[in-house]
Amino acid sequence: MLGPVILAASRSDKMRRFISAAPGTKQVVDRFIAGETVDQVVPIVEDAADKGLEVTLDVVGEDITTPAQAEAARDAYLELIERLKVLDLGPRAEMSVKLSMFGQALENGHELALANVRPVVEAAAAIGTTVTLDAEDHTTLDSMFAIHEELRKDFPQTGCVIQSYLFRTEDDASRLAEAGSRVRIVKGAYKEPASVAYQDKAEIDKAYVRITRILMEGEGYPMIGSHDPRLIAIAQELGRQAGRKLDEYEFQMLYGIRSDEHVRLAAEGHRMRVYTAYGTDWYGYFMRRLAEKPANLLFFGRSILTKG
Repeated sequence: MLGPVILAASRSDKMRRFISAAPGTKQVVDRFIAGETVDQVVPIVEDAADKGLEVTLDVVGEDITTPAQAEAARDAYLELIERLKVLDLGPRAEMSVKLSMFGQALENGHELALANVRPVVEAAAAIGTTVTLDAEDHTTLDSMFAIHEELRKDFPQTGCVIQSYLFRTEDDASRLAEAGSRVRIVKGAYKEPASVAYQDKAEIDKAYVRITRILMEGEGYPMIGSHDPRLIAIAQELGRQAGRKLDEYEFQMLYGIRSDEHVRLAAEGHRMRVYTAYGTDWYGYFMRRLAEKPANLLFFGRSILTKG
């Protein structure tokens, strides 16, 4: 399978340098990354709103090695929130954050990440929106869930992400599916060992359906992160079985993938949110998009061979 190989490459400085310099890289990166600056991403948020879509914005970058870099990541989100406030786009755009960007892997990283993310969550709440904590590799999740629980004491709308390929996730979903919670379910995009995660796609999909059922039957607000037409249809059916109205859950898809489906679901009355990443440190995010879908890798390969 190519996925694990690509995920391993996402941690390689040598591969980072090679891919960054490849002639066709920019063409492919532009498919998944909305821009490098707030000025570039704001028109995309406005266009999405015009189409009846919502967005969740991710300032990409995970390789944080100093507290100063973690503070810079915090400030990048605060700048974004201020722009959304000025344009009155808060209700259409939430934020997604990776706690690794806020210093989670550094010394005293749990406390540092909590201290850095709290002002972002507070500023988001002040403009009528919220923040979702992205899931990263399994070693970070206990810290992420603890920070999520702490933030929800003051900001109960704070969301989190769970991953169907992990064995632990059904228990996590049962715990999280409470009134007022916001939980995004995804398959997972990190290289995880067989001791903690399903390795077979069919098993991951089966777990995804079981977890989606738990969320739909719970009292929280499910966010279905998938581009798979079959899983989307199953989620719709599970929502109907649970008696949910169309605005009592939402679908989420990545910027640049199945854009027509974004509009179709919104036109049917579903809440449809586009996960929109931007920033200069795009490498790790980009490599996980390649690992998730072989067609993305083929597209990239063709772009390199044709020199963009």
